[in-house]
Formats: sequence, structure tokens, C-alpha cells
Amino acid sequence: MEDNQRDGIRSDFLKCFGIDVSVYIMSFLDDPADLVRASAVSHFWRQFVIANGLAKQMCFKKFPQLSNIVAVSDASESENISVDPTAQNILERNHKVYISLIHALTKSKVSAKDCIEDAVSASSTDNYPEESVVNTLTPRDIFVRRPSYWSSKGQSNPEVPETLIYKLQDGIWVITEINIQPFEAFFQSGKPLYSSKFVRFRIGHTKNGKEIEGDIKNLPPYKRTDDLFVWTYTSPEFPMAQENRLQPFKLPEPVVCVGGYLEIELSGRVQRQEMDGLFYICVCYVRVLGQPLSPAFEISKVEPNGNMELNYYPENLKSVMENSSVSAPTNLQPLEENILWERIGLLEDLLRGMQDGVLPVLEDFPDLDADVDEDDA
Repeated sequence: MEDNQRDGIRSDFLKCFGIDVSVYIMSFLDDPADLVRASAVSHFWRQFVIANGLAKQMCFKKFPQLSNIVAVSDASESENISVDPTAQNILERNHKVYISLIHALTKSKVSAKDCIEDAVSASSTDNYPEESVVNTLTPRDIFVRRPSYWSSKGQSNPEVPETLIYKLQDGIWVITEINIQPFEAFFQSGKPLYSSKFVRFRIGHTKNGKEIEGDIKNLPPYKRTDDLFVWTYTSPEFPMAQENRLQPFKLPEPVVCVGGYLEIELSGRVQRQEMDGLFYICVCYVRVLGQPLSPAFEISKVEPNGNMELNYYPENLKSVMENSSVSAPTNLQPLEENILWERIGLLEDLLRGMQDGVLPVLEDFPDLDADVDEDDA
């Protein structure tokens, strides 16, 4: 049978069902490789896949967090001034970009790294600023010769939960795991561990689609800000081990986010403080591990309603798909510059407190000097 006869039979297969039914059938494909294979059947099939935006539909179906993408660009087109931006060119560009995007989201082998940009807020803070949520951005339980951790306010009811909110870095991320280390109060008798029983994670964005960093900075750091967010993902509840170590919590499925915010819900108090008989939750360190799609994909022109433009740089796709040479983050990675500057602001407050004689100093903890010396060795 000749090729043109085969093409005619294959074309008739789609035509006999009509566009709506054919698109519905194709919507059950869930792997970008399936669309590539369908496009290779014949010229007619390729045009059908492209004209009906099946790659875009698959992307938004698998990753609804990206459904606010309203325009895409391909950097390779800007290098060719002869490209004619006709309707067909736009359809073919969208097909290419969305196929590549799905492939990167599902097949990337780049090493995961911490994607937290900043600590935003805590539902309560016992002593601010020395026990601020900002302290959870560094893995060390001692920073500049002082204990470094976040502490909730004390509660007589051990079932009162706490939440921590973090801003995630801009760009498209595939989040796979969240790590938390509870705080062991090495300066208290018996070195009690102020862990929660359970933890749950939520990922989302602001209700109006705007960044609210300026507003949050003007809020008390202990105030709940849930009313500002829409949580598009909620994890199952994970049990927290009552151990002083960095505990990994792998999400059941990778979660795609475009910047946005993370809420950590800590429930069930375990440790009662001897001094006042109240239950507390304390966290030493939080890390969110994700795979970045930059520099192959970048987001620009985020509008107040949340609409955004996706920019594709095909020459960088290889760097996203291959294993990176950078090793996985360690428990003692150095502070990022922006974190350090925020911590410096807290240190200024701490120093003022020390001058007034209201804050504990290193000499108050007899075992702390030895710990610091060991870390520096």
C-alpha cells in the first residue's frame, strides 16, 4: 500500500469521529511521548495535534498550577528575523514549548536544591526576635554563638497547632521533598526536644495574585496570615519522629509551583516546659527541595490577576534534563546572602537586648562553648 493511501486511511480515522470526539479521545493521553508519536503518524495527524492545542491541554491537565500561562515565547525565534508570526506559527510554537515543558517537568534529572526565598510569618512566636521564624533558614542550632531556632508560644492544651509560612523562590519548581529538624533545647535540663507529633504542608499563592512582601513586612511576625492565601496543594499528614535530626518528608507526587508560598502546619505538642508547665513547639531548620526549570523556562509579566507569560530557551533545555554536577545540599550549607542580611537585622535587636541585660548570653550555657569549638574545628 502506498504512503498516500495509508495517510488517507489514518486521516479518515480522525475525520469519522469529528473534531470534538477525536479531541476527547486524545485527551486521555498522559505522556508527551504519546503526542509526539501521534504527530508522527502523518501530516494530517500532526496538524490535528497542533491545531487543537493538545500539548497545552495535557500540560494544564497534569499541572493545573500552570493554567494561568496565557502566552508563550521561544527565544530561538527571536534570532530568526524571517519568522512570520502567523496563526500557524503561533500554534506550532505553542506545541513545541508545551511539549518541551511537560518533558522537563516529568523527566528532569537536575539535582534538587533549597527553593525557600524567605521566612514570612509564624502563627505565634514566644520571644521575638531571638526566637523568630527567620532562624529556621539556617541549619545550625547555634548562630553567632547564640541558640538559633523558632519557638511557638506556650499552650496548656497540647492540641493547639502552629503554622509557619515561607516565600518560595520565583520561577517554575518541581517540589519533591520538605525537610524539618525539630529543636533540642540543649541549654535546658535534660535537653528536651520540642517537636510536634504531625506535620502537613500546603503550597499556594496570594488571593489577589500580587506579591505581598511589603505588606507582610509591616505585620507582626507572629500574626497568622492565612486569609491572604489560596492553598492549591495540601499534603497528607506525616508523623514527626521525636528525634533531633533533619527529617525528610517526601511528597506522594511531585508538586509544581510558580514561586508562591509554603505553609507548614505543626500539630500535636509533645514537650512541656519545666519552667511554666506549658507545651511548646520549636523548629531548628526547614528546607524545601525542588528542581528548578530555569534557565530553560522563565516566567515573566505576571499580572495582578495571576496571568503570566512563559519564556522558553531551548538552548538551555539540556542543562535541565541532565544530572547537574552540584551535589545535593548538605545539612550545613552556608547562609545565603539575603538570609544573612536579615539575620544581621535580628542581631542588632539581640545586641540591644544584651546591653539592657534581658537576654541570655553564651556564658549562661556551660556546654555551648565546647559545641562551638567542635563546629569550628
